[in-house]
Amino acid sequence: MADPATPTIVALSSAPGRAGVAVVRVSGPRVRFVLETISGVVPSPRQATLRALRDAAGDVVDQALILFFPGPASFTGEDVAEFHIHGSRAVLARLLGLLSSHDGVRLAEPGEFTRRAFEAGKLDLAAVEGLADLIDSETEWQRRQALRQMDGALGTAVAGWRQPLVEAQALLAAELDFSDEGDVEGPLVERALQRAAGVLAGLRDAQRGFAHGERVREGFVVVLAGPPNAGKSSLLNALARREVAIVSPVAGTTRDAIEVRLDLDGLPVTLIDTAGLRDSDDAIEAEGVRRARDLAAKADLVLSLRAIDSDADRDHPGGSVIALATKADLGGTARPGELRISARSGEGMPQLLALLVRRLAGEEQPEPALLTRERHRAAIAEAVVALERILASPGAPAELLAEDLRLAVRALERLLGRVDVEDVLDQLFAGFCIGK
Repeated sequence: MADPATPTIVALSSAPGRAGVAVVRVSGPRVRFVLETISGVVPSPRQATLRALRDAAGDVVDQALILFFPGPASFTGEDVAEFHIHGSRAVLARLLGLLSSHDGVRLAEPGEFTRRAFEAGKLDLAAVEGLADLIDSETEWQRRQALRQMDGALGTAVAGWRQPLVEAQALLAAELDFSDEGDVEGPLVERALQRAAGVLAGLRDAQRGFAHGERVREGFVVVLAGPPNAGKSSLLNALARREVAIVSPVAGTTRDAIEVRLDLDGLPVTLIDTAGLRDSDDAIEAEGVRRARDLAAKADLVLSLRAIDSDADRDHPGGSVIALATKADLGGTARPGELRISARSGEGMPQLLALLVRRLAGEEQPEPALLTRERHRAAIAEAVVALERILASPGAPAELLAEDLRLAVRALERLLGRVDVEDVLDQLFAGFCIGK
């Protein structure tokens, strides 16, 4: 039962601005009062009802579809109402003002609906992060990964890892407290270590997918590098399918990095055009070259360009590279290992796009990663260290083994927001949109 002293919150849950329909959400102990006051009825649960919304003077504010979700079977665990109104700024402002004018009702803060869902146990912290990522997703891979997270994939995995560790804790407790009693049989420490080893293998598997999961969430970085007039800006424009960079036969036109976000077959990619790599006495161009080398060194993938009619040597800092022979429409022969392309004629562009996807996604498209944030990686790493310490010292006193098990379990519980996460919560929910 909700605490009557808890404020009832209200917010626009759909996108702001002029629209055909806008959705206003209300959650808290005064939802039934609000429904009765402005619509004259508390509708049947989960059944859309068309009603006139009226102010205190009886004047009609709007005709709306209203829905009622009684707690605890609602998103927040509290009574929740939704008003589907016409998406006029005037209607929205009038309704929000009318709702928030009631005692105990106020406008929601960013992420407050989701925070109440978390506090009611409707979502664990990993699912909340998945919801935030789903709202922010721009590509198909981001959507799939965020949806899996929001649906509780990480929470399910953590439960599967935690249970054997709890069993191992019980075995060690029995070893400590009851080893001299006849009803405690078998090598209890050995059985506890077997459970810890099984969990450690699962945690290491999850760790291996972190790098890819993080890149899908944040976006892959692909840098175009090569000497001046190698066709970097032309390729950037061709991949972006719009005029992003200035194309000129004058060498050194691009002096600073130019970034463009792409959806590459569902993968989020930041493509960066850089200054031509050459020695220069021009201080500005030299700084652009320094930045280009730095970006290439940190990139997930470098497209190393050389004009096919040029004898220039390749100059890039290493790492994952695709060698391209550009301006193939001019004729000439590609070197071994180079892919012939032409931004003007389109030659080789389909092959380049397919190669980019394979190199970034991997030859086999994996399942969405379980670990997608640095916080996830750190918690799992903490649990792994504790379990590795256990398995490296199987002959250690049971008290020490039990302490490491406790540390591993605590790290997993922190992953789901069960302990020591107040600072994480404040930062996370502050990034949510109001009304979610």
